[in-house]
Amino acid sequence: MADAYIVEAVRTAGGRARRGGLIDVHPADLGATILNALVDRTGVDPAAIEDVIVGCVSQAGEQAFAFGRNLVLASKLPDSVPAVTIDRQCGSSQQALHFAAQAIMSGTQDLVIAAGAESMTRVPMGSNYQLHAAAGVGIGPWPKSIQNRYGVAEFSQFHGAQIDRP
Repeated sequence: MADAYIVEAVRTAGGRARRGGLIDVHPADLGATILNALVDRTGVDPAAIEDVIVGCVSQAGEQAFAFGRNLVLASKLPDSVPAVTIDRQCGSSQQALHFAAQAIMSGTQDLVIAAGAESMTRVPMGSNYQLHAAAGVGIGPWPKSIQNRYGVAEFSQFHGAQIDRP
């Protein structure tokens, strides 16, 4: 089994959740800045990057439509570099790192970027389903099967964790 190494770590400056200094920056451009910085700091050949795995919880609005891919297209990475976006709620970026390490350790890939991107100013938390609800589209993310199983109209993972199950 191959070893996986973290070669470099970069992040943007943190901002306020609302109306902060990054309000005018599109989330894909924000993420692309990090991809560019990684390439600059490491000196790797951008064409050697085999995948970009991006964690993002609110995949709606400016963070929708293959958001990870949009980071690559907004960066100086070649168009040949693939990307994927994953959502594991608050652990999305950590999961991206785990998937990247697994790809390297399995010998499937040699050079992978794990990232996370989220602009809570431009894409507020929950907007990925709240906008559909406000427009009357669909019934929401919790089908009757989940509502019936947990005895609630609106499911919360915290509520589900508290239920005594046989």
